[in-house]
Amino acid sequence: MVSPTFAKRMSRLGTESAFEVLAKAKSLEAQGRDIIHLEIGQPDFSTPMNVCDAAYRAMKDGHTGYCPSAGLPEFREVVAQHIAETRGVDIHPDEVTVTPGAKPIIFFTILALIDDGDEVIYPEPGFPVYESVIDFIGGKPVPLALREEVDFRFRIEDLINAISDRTKLLILNSPQNPTGGTLTETDLNAIAELAEKHNFYILTDEVYSRLLYEGSHKSVISLPGMKERTILIDGHSKTYAMTGWRLGYGIAPREIADKITQLTINSNSCTATFTQIAGIEALTGPQTFVSEMVDEFRIRRDTIVDGLNAIEGISCIKPLGSFYVFPNVTQLPQSCEAIADYLMDEVGVALLPGTAFGKFGDGYLRLSYANSLDNIKDALSRIDSALAKL
Repeated sequence: MVSPTFAKRMSRLGTESAFEVLAKAKSLEAQGRDIIHLEIGQPDFSTPMNVCDAAYRAMKDGHTGYCPSAGLPEFREVVAQHIAETRGVDIHPDEVTVTPGAKPIIFFTILALIDDGDEVIYPEPGFPVYESVIDFIGGKPVPLALREEVDFRFRIEDLINAISDRTKLLILNSPQNPTGGTLTETDLNAIAELAEKHNFYILTDEVYSRLLYEGSHKSVISLPGMKERTILIDGHSKTYAMTGWRLGYGIAPREIADKITQLTINSNSCTATFTQIAGIEALTGPQTFVSEMVDEFRIRRDTIVDGLNAIEGISCIKPLGSFYVFPNVTQLPQSCEAIADYLMDEVGVALLPGTAFGKFGDGYLRLSYANSLDNIKDALSRIDSALAKL
């Protein structure tokens, strides 16, 4: 048998630990174990029926072939209008690129903008794909610490210290995965000033923009002069419980949008037409589903935060957005990796160590509360009893 010789760049490509832990949890379930899933960032709600019906009608009507690689014109029009209304900035449909999920916008933006040695600043602990793709492309990843003492934001002085003459791109994520933290309007104004001063682009990942429990979402693209240097990511996976539908989009200056479309042509050709038609219905139809889901997540958030803080050795601040908590476990006698493994093996609670999101996640765990209230309460009881034995 011939052993394959892989390109050297493959050694620089990371993974997403949530899917690895999910696979292990599913394997244990297949062996008869009872597992509570707090590891995967997937709403446990069904996609709204009006959205499903729209997709079904589209398929029945024959919308199952290719479409323009940048997306259906009618969907791009609806997305442009949605972003204009929610971010307060004029968007032309030609500045919208539709992709199968939001991840391709991360990949394509970095691929289009970053040359070997260019520096990309990204939040850490953060979505692991950021660092993985920067490294894979040949850029230099520059982590920017999110600090618990400032509600898992980064300090502007840390950003200033991270910027160099090789800085080409800054990645923002607010509300954040894995911490649930959000950037303030003051933060965004300071970031915008630095982007103008040092002439770098911003990739702002806003897939959790509708999952906020206090205040309203703020975006850097809304600030004067920032549309010209901002690529915005959003999508339907989290807001409309459409993770498996694979529907995301990017908003970018037209020249960058054209490059993203070019990369789309060379990779996945286009996004499924009936999925985009369903996406139109999601954005233009009733929004009660979203508000009801956020209300339920708020109850779960409060329950899991209170429950974690009642466990000896754990402290947890209350996140303002997304559906994750990021408790501090530095007072426990084992590493966060060992604790995560122990809780899975000992009591069947699947969660992630903070180091799955970078070195600055050491000493923390990430738990998704995209699970039922009963399961969350059961998980808290199991965690408490298991940690009492350490």
